[in-house]
Amino acid sequence: MKRRLLFFCCLGVLFSFSVFSQRSLTVEDLVQWQRITDQAISNDGKWVVTKSEPWSGDAMIQLFDAKGNEVASYAPADRFNFAHSSNYLLVRRTPAKALTDSLKLKKTKADDMPMNSLLLRHLSGKEEVIDSVRGYALAESADWMAYQRNRKDSTLYVRSLDGTKRFQFPSVKEYKFAEKSGRFFYITGGDTVGTKPGLYTLDVEKGNPVLVKEGSGVFKQTTFNKAGDAIAFLYCADKDSAGKALDLWLAEKDNTPRLVAERTNEAFPAGWVISENGQIRFSENNARLFFGTAPEPKQKDTTMLAEDRSNVQVWSWDEPVQYTVQTFNKASDLKRSYQAVYSIAGNKLIQLTNPEIPTIMTGDEGNAELAIISTSLPYSVSSMWESRSKSDYYTVSLATGERKLLLEADYGRLRLSPKGKYAWWYASTDSSYYTISLADGKLHRLTTPQSFPAWDTDNDVPDYPSAYGSPGWTANDEHILIYDRYDIWRFDPKGNAAPVNLTRNGRSKEVNYRYVSLDREERFIDLNKTVLLRAFNEQTKGTGVYSTRLSSAAEPKALLTGDFTLNKITKAKQAEVLIYSQESFEQYPDIQLTDMNFRSSVRLTNGIAQQEGVNWGTTELVSWISLDGIPLQGVIYKPSDFDPNKKYPLLVNFYERNAETLHTYRMPEPHRSTIDYHLHLSNGYVVFNPDIVYKEGYPGESCFNAIMPGISLLLEKGYIDEKAIGAQGHSWGGYQVAYLATRTNLFAAIESGAPVVNMFSAYGGIRWGSGLNRSFQYEHGQSRIGGTPWTTPLRYVENSPLFTMDKVETPILIMHNDEDGHVPWYQGIEYFVALKRLQKPVWMLNYTGEPHWPTKTPNKIDFQKRMMQFFNHYLKGAPMPKWMEEGVPAVEQEFEGEL
Repeated sequence: MKRRLLFFCCLGVLFSFSVFSQRSLTVEDLVQWQRITDQAISNDGKWVVTKSEPWSGDAMIQLFDAKGNEVASYAPADRFNFAHSSNYLLVRRTPAKALTDSLKLKKTKADDMPMNSLLLRHLSGKEEVIDSVRGYALAESADWMAYQRNRKDSTLYVRSLDGTKRFQFPSVKEYKFAEKSGRFFYITGGDTVGTKPGLYTLDVEKGNPVLVKEGSGVFKQTTFNKAGDAIAFLYCADKDSAGKALDLWLAEKDNTPRLVAERTNEAFPAGWVISENGQIRFSENNARLFFGTAPEPKQKDTTMLAEDRSNVQVWSWDEPVQYTVQTFNKASDLKRSYQAVYSIAGNKLIQLTNPEIPTIMTGDEGNAELAIISTSLPYSVSSMWESRSKSDYYTVSLATGERKLLLEADYGRLRLSPKGKYAWWYASTDSSYYTISLADGKLHRLTTPQSFPAWDTDNDVPDYPSAYGSPGWTANDEHILIYDRYDIWRFDPKGNAAPVNLTRNGRSKEVNYRYVSLDREERFIDLNKTVLLRAFNEQTKGTGVYSTRLSSAAEPKALLTGDFTLNKITKAKQAEVLIYSQESFEQYPDIQLTDMNFRSSVRLTNGIAQQEGVNWGTTELVSWISLDGIPLQGVIYKPSDFDPNKKYPLLVNFYERNAETLHTYRMPEPHRSTIDYHLHLSNGYVVFNPDIVYKEGYPGESCFNAIMPGISLLLEKGYIDEKAIGAQGHSWGGYQVAYLATRTNLFAAIESGAPVVNMFSAYGGIRWGSGLNRSFQYEHGQSRIGGTPWTTPLRYVENSPLFTMDKVETPILIMHNDEDGHVPWYQGIEYFVALKRLQKPVWMLNYTGEPHWPTKTPNKIDFQKRMMQFFNHYLKGAPMPKWMEEGVPAVEQEFEGEL
């Protein structure tokens, strides 16, 4: 009995140590937190490689065998490739960040900085290292590689991975392997001992370089077909004329190049040239060659000094594209090209698109006889307030160039079926799916709102709801598969046969089934094969993997389900094994290896070890009724050592809806725009993330009506300190917390990031990150006003915190940066100036030169530290930090010490 008592006493000591001695995280811990950023499985399924890296620092690559053993690890390293045969692994080793940082501090010249190296591992165990590598390529379909070494040496080395065959070529400017073979091309400037300048191809197995086109001019857009037995390229002998005098060349199996098109060809509009910016591609059957053309580049007047030329923008009320968008797109527009096609057998050129009708879709990987071209230009003006644009669609014959109107002034976004037999789209204006047979132009309506709920039933913005989408088509365009909220349905694209629910029970079980594509080259869904479905349970918020055959209606078979989230499902190309990650709030998303039935899984990585000894946290799903009478849910996040008899400070953090992420792992991170949950949980906070449902015209009030009863629910539980409640949000969330501060004094402190506080001025603002105006966002988008300032002015007043700023009693921390391309920076300034004018406690952080949020790691670290200090002061009684108490004058800003 004494032994047993002693045993339990020991357990008590261990429990006390493991729970009550758990450590708190710091911002520095967040920076060093390792997350898995890449993973791959070899084609034969016998090997897995992963890449993990901290938010700042050196990445590590790990190699595992099929039994789950770590065979090797490489650090620092940042890139990896399995060879086609699965017999080799290529790893790019990088210099350590500490080394490169120290050399930068010493102002070491770029040419003297250490270089990457390549590690070639024979998976039997042998390793080779190639040092000072500046670039490399690995063949996709053969065990060959090519690389160049040293910064000033342009020699190209080509070798088999087993090292038995090697080549090297001088003065190489460009090189690439064909997609489906070991054929290879390179462009060389030649040398003085017999190598002529020009474009060469190499059959690596035969080992005989072939000079395809001799010349020391400019080669552009050099492209193999998939097999590598045909190559097309642009060439201009005169380097100074390359931008306006490139010719299109083609060399087929005999490697004899022939001139296909030159700028003077009558198929092109007058004054047009073959564009170096247009992508060359072969049709899948190699019958056609697509390339780009464009008007000859404009030349500046060199007879006038730049300072004598006026510099004015002219904005016009009826220009199709708003001037700010034109400015944003200027660089890409100057490189814009228009599609042309060359029929290889028929030796015929056709110009397919032009500035009036610029967009094209080709079917069957370029094999189909008809393509679709479209334009939205006639309707572009209205898109500035509608958030969408109509388009005109035409078919165009790739044999003759003949155009026929297919659909006019439609909001739909047409796509082509895999074989190119049908155009299909979801019409948001009537929530229905349609197809058009390209052969005869017949329109088929597949669904109606009454017959099939294709639209997002949770839509709460003043706009037409979007669709749930489609996983794809079956072979030969026989059927299209369409999602409703829960199930996968099979539709006859002509609408002659009744649709079939292939998953049967999704709606009755409130489970969303979604198709998992395991083949990146898959063009259609084989209904006779066993496929995997990823499923989300709306009640439990858990996910699962199911198997089924979609050839007929059947209840999917559960393979792995539970209170977790499954992601990153990747199958080996030539084996019935796959890798995936499984996560929950408490379970790190480590990579696991399993068979196709998920019968037994082997965990490979061990990222979860980072959580040992940390006061981590748990989640709880809660429900309540909003003040609008709407059932809502939210997630409460509690520290692992939570004691229901204690009083905790609460941070309310939200955006729109979050309950579905109940079982999502929140990777510790020095976030750019939000609190880190684990940082605050481990430091004694409770975090609450409530869902919000919006009423058109009243986004601020909807937020208030959703959140306040949710907080009341927590207060009733007795473990929240009602005098220590804070709120934090960014962008749309930043607006909402700013609004809450005008409606309630419940919050002891609020951080509001990049908020809109004046919807009048924001409505007329510009999203400088795209050049788009902001009016569509208020009339039809996230801001949910549903009208203009002149049709619904009171809504703009009622929802703008600026106009009731005198009611704010809560200390506010604003973060808004001067290069914000989403929300105008002046919104943050209006907020700050108003509160300062009212002499309310307010601080504003401007990370100069940063966009909508800090992107540079030092700035993200700084933001997290200041935000935590802000909340610690007002919610936990910590001393006010110096930057809050005394400010940071401009003359001292660059000398401010560590926080």
